Amino acid sequence: MNPDDLKNLLTRVQEGKASVERALKELKSLPFEDIGCAHIDHHRHLRQGAPETIFGEGKTTAQIRVIMEKMQGKKDNILVTRLEPGKVPALKRAFPKAKYYPQPRALTLLNRPIQILGKGTILVVCAGTSDIPVAEEAMVTARMMGNRVDHLYDVGVAGIHRLMSRREKLFAAHVLIVVAGMEGALPSVVGGMVDRPVIAVPTSVGYGSNFGGITALLAMLNSCASGIAVVNIDNGYGAAHIASLINRV
Repeated sequence: MNPDDLKNLLTRVQEGKASVERALKELKSLPFEDIGCAHIDHHRHLRQGAPETIFGEGKTTAQIRVIMEKMQGKKDNILVTRLEPGKVPALKRAFPKAKYYPQPRALTLLNRPIQILGKGTILVVCAGTSDIPVAEEAMVTARMMGNRVDHLYDVGVAGIHRLMSRREKLFAAHVLIVVAGMEGALPSVVGGMVDRPVIAVPTSVGYGSNFGGITALLAMLNSCASGIAVVNIDNGYGAAHIASLINRV
């Protein structure tokens, strides 16, 4: 249940258009619903401004389907992250309006129009083409959370002129998500150019000494540029969630 639904319900009770018993029936699954395989947090939209996200990795198709059915019953917009391609056909049959994004392995189902809550644009910048899956996860998530989103792809430090030629986008953004693997240098460069928050996302892209993203993570944590926050390796979703909260302020 989102804040608008709750306000409408309480207004109907106040005006005598809905009974107290009817309201109790609609509210009885708050704050969560126990469906055996999961406790669905229907209260999250009221607390945090966005419904619960389904982490698809490790869940069976049947588990994901029943969670989606319960969320659809509440008319929540649904985002499933880290969804393996093999699970998609069955979910698409169950939810024909669902859309799957292969690169970030994300599935969305819109049960209501997305309300734009962000005050500016979130710009997703990624260093190389190999980092795009993580960047796309951030973009899909940020859009689902009610933000205008733009992107700059393949503008890493190996050819820094590519970034400089698009600097007007950097300066226009309200919040920036910067995604990079290898040595993870791009967030430091961007952070040294802009006066807006930069959320750095290390990726697991790189050769052996990248250590699955640890090198990029440590480089971002040790950046000398101010105004940079760092999320976990490959965590485009987490970066988008933080950026969305900042973008509403």
